[in-house]
Amino acid sequence: MSMKTLFSTVSTMFVLGLLLVQTACYKDNRESMYPSTLVCNTDSITWSKDIKVVVDNACATSGCHSNAAAAGAYDLSNYTGVKTMVDNNRFLAVIESGSMPKGAAPLDKCTINKIRSWIAQGALQN
Repeated sequence: MSMKTLFSTVSTMFVLGLLLVQTACYKDNRESMYPSTLVCNTDSITWSKDIKVVVDNACATSGCHSNAAAAGAYDLSNYTGVKTMVDNNRFLAVIESGSMPKGAAPLDKCTINKIRSWIAQGALQN
């Protein structure tokens, strides 16, 4: 085998190896490689068990929507204030847009789905 043929064969194998390595993992991402095993149950969402906790921790915090004088004059410290926002189609809209909670990470998809489900079920004070 001549040196030219050997070089050509080795070069071809090297290029093919590089292509294989570059394309082997192009779709790898955290979600597809490590799918969540957690199930987001949105069947029986209640104000007292599910929604109030989220509102208290993400909305009705000091300096935000904790009273009528708070940001935007939206008092979310109680059910009535949240229900008013729900009835005005503002509550879910600002959460889904990611603009709220302000200055914090957006709520996760499961929490948003629970809020959506609670609203679809009539946003009851249960």
